[in-house]
Amino acid sequence: MANTKEIQKRMKSIQDTMKITSAMYMISSAKLRSAKQKLENTEPYFYALQSAISRLLRHIPDAKSRYFDQHEEIPDDKKRRGYIVITADKGLAGAYNHNVIKMAHELFEQGENNKLFVVGELGRQYFTKEGLEVDTEFKYTVQNPSLHRARVITERILELYNNNELDEVYIIYTKMENSFSMEAEMMKLLPLVKEDFMGKAPVDIYQEEIKADTTMQDILEHVVPNYVNGFIYGALVESFASEHNSRMMAMQAATDSAKEMLQTLSIEYNRVRQAAITQQITEVIGGAKAQKKKKKK
Repeated sequence: MANTKEIQKRMKSIQDTMKITSAMYMISSAKLRSAKQKLENTEPYFYALQSAISRLLRHIPDAKSRYFDQHEEIPDDKKRRGYIVITADKGLAGAYNHNVIKMAHELFEQGENNKLFVVGELGRQYFTKEGLEVDTEFKYTVQNPSLHRARVITERILELYNNNELDEVYIIYTKMENSFSMEAEMMKLLPLVKEDFMGKAPVDIYQEEIKADTTMQDILEHVVPNYVNGFIYGALVESFASEHNSRMMAMQAATDSAKEMLQTLSIEYNRVRQAAITQQITEVIGGAKAQKKKKKK
């Protein structure tokens, strides 16, 4: 059985760790609130772009655009796919990184002409360790998602897509269903599917006319990249929120475990201390009896 000094040392170590986990919980809580606010502020812009594409396609349903070309002439196993994978720069976030990396790894190995675009240091380290080539790594983006950094990713993706180096582009990120549930999700960014934007409008709704100085196809070519950029930014912010929500849950669990360990150690400390006091009293009584017997002799 450990002595009182050893138990006190363990308790001090756990208390120090608990201070760290509590601080990390508070930091992640503040960052989560900031991320949610960012998402709320940019959602109207994203939905406005989606609505603009829907209006354009309603007027030009037969429009030809490389952003809607499904490349049906290319066999599925020959298509060149790009995967944007959003991970974190740090760990201690439960299964957050594991779920995204596992999904990305499985999808990447399904084809031979795939390219990886990794956001986050942990993802880069994992794929490098596995010997999988990363086409482009976007540093410093995870901890501070912004429209500018999303645009950097978009420009690289569109450069390859427009140069026919990629036939399809997917993004793998973590979607926060609620405060207790985060799911790794894959969404197809390019090419877009017209049916996703062309929902049937009610018969009694006025169908407006659109007049433009340029062709509708040219407008579409300009709007779609902004839509892709908006989606990437939304995925970055949602992943950022999911990361800190996962870290909050992990730190809360660690703090609760530390409290349970302290309670257990406190009981053990009291038992050891009580046993030591009892032993000391027994030794004093034993010594007193020995002295008493010595005097009688």
